Amino acid sequence: MSSIRTQFLDIKAHHSLYPAIDPKTTLSGSASGKAIFITGASQGIGQATAVAFAHAGAKAIYITARSEKGLEATKRRVTEANPETQCEYSACDVTDEEQVKASVMDCVAKFGGIDVVDSNAGYLDQWKKIGESDTASWWKTWEVNLKGTYHVIRFAIPHLIQSARKHLAAGSTGGHLILVSSIGAQLVTPAASDYQTSKHAINRLCEFVNVDHGEEGIKCFAIHPGGVSTALAKNMPKEIHAGLVDEPDLPAGFAVWLCSGKADWAKGRYLSCNWDVDELTQIKDQIIQDDLLVNRLRTKA
Repeated sequence: MSSIRTQFLDIKAHHSLYPAIDPKTTLSGSASGKAIFITGASQGIGQATAVAFAHAGAKAIYITARSEKGLEATKRRVTEANPETQCEYSACDVTDEEQVKASVMDCVAKFGGIDVVDSNAGYLDQWKKIGESDTASWWKTWEVNLKGTYHVIRFAIPHLIQSARKHLAAGSTGGHLILVSSIGAQLVTPAASDYQTSKHAINRLCEFVNVDHGEEGIKCFAIHPGGVSTALAKNMPKEIHAGLVDEPDLPAGFAVWLCSGKADWAKGRYLSCNWDVDELTQIKDQIIQDDLLVNRLRTKA
């Protein structure tokens, strides 16, 4: 399988929810007893992810974003999906250290801990060549995508470590951390220097979480959520919009699958939500042996 050494795996691709990652059927109950913390949850993929974890039986879901109106809508959808799942929210700008810290602590105070974190908040402005870019906008992309992700990791990690230990003692799995990256992290597209380099950095940050905290039970993944037609994605050039064909329930179901324990072997790696999870699992030995799906400098053809 020589193609496995290229940027993309040569396995079956999906564009919407399918049985292996369906939180209502195959993964039903997989989030039972768990408290989920999600950023960027007021709409789109973040909202769909909250609903998916509710379908999977989560004990509680704590959602954050800047829009309280959007968070209220997500909370309603979570309750409709599973009335037994508790749901609370707080308005939070991930670039603000104190706001992130306060949201994490509020989640812990209300629900007794955090078992899963989905760092979904992101930013993408209009693409421009470096020499024509707006300096404030270019750096804001980094502040939201990387600094914001760092804040979430920094304040959630201690609680995820506690979760990992608790679940290990109970014979289950916890301490899952999902960082939303992008296929753009693997590309060099003209005029996308701010967005694609920030997402590439998220992939490496995921590897560092694994190096620093993997032995403490943390399972961290950087994921490409697919080409979903979100408000953020529509800021990309119009010629790219035709490729936004994926449904938001695809990355939502994939996130539930990652946190079910079925993919703990892939911690510290970049994964695409489009990849068929059964075919991905079939090649896990090769991925581990050759240390694939990580950022590396190739020195041989």
